[in-house]
Amino acid sequence: MLELKNLSFQVRADAQDKEIIRGVDLTVPDGRLVVITGPNGGGKSTLARLIAGIERPTAGRIFWNGEDITDKSVTERAKLGIGFAFQQPVRFKGIRVLDLLRIASGKPLSAAEACDRLSAVGLCARDYIDREVNASLSGGELKRIEIATVLARRPALAVFDEPEAGIDLWSFQNLIEVFQEMRSESREGSILIISHQERILDIADEIVVVKDGAVDRRGARDEVFPALVGTASAVRGCRKSGAGKGAEELC
Repeated sequence: MLELKNLSFQVRADAQDKEIIRGVDLTVPDGRLVVITGPNGGGKSTLARLIAGIERPTAGRIFWNGEDITDKSVTERAKLGIGFAFQQPVRFKGIRVLDLLRIASGKPLSAAEACDRLSAVGLCARDYIDREVNASLSGGELKRIEIATVLARRPALAVFDEPEAGIDLWSFQNLIEVFQEMRSESREGSILIISHQERILDIADEIVVVKDGAVDRRGARDEVFPALVGTASAVRGCRKSGAGKGAEELC
């Protein structure tokens, strides 16, 4: 179980401190699929980076299965079972896709198993298994390969930062099925997704809305999702009628 207690994060900008995350309390229980959503610039991706250990909080603590991991590195958290997929994947010049998947898995991985992971994210395995993870791959291809590395490792907590970015429509539907399969296969493993996509929100067990660096609301999907969809529809309608400014503030 992941627990964030009074978590805050601020940066120095224009000679003053800017608070990006403000006193967030959040629990991600075992065996749950939790989606964090909210307005752009609200702090969602920063929260994911704090959980992964890429950024360090300026206040508050992070606990994983009761252990304080606030000061642990990305590598130490990975060893404890926390996996993270970046919004903008890293390029690894000189390493093959197969080798990257084997490194990510942390155990012997056959070519057939690696191909299964690639197929799950909509890539034709024979076209990618021996390719280098470099500039010859598009952003969407890199995104899918990175998601495949998380699938290869099967972490106890898988954190995905906007996994839909750069994904075509067919592969996106594939990705939805992958998340559902991950949830059904492990009753103890948890999935945390940062996303705006309605179809991802629709498969969540719990939805957390982050706005202005704080938790604005949270609850079961059936409680939160209908209101979010209604608000989004209102915004679209107001944009068409030219009254978008006031409605957009609802989001």
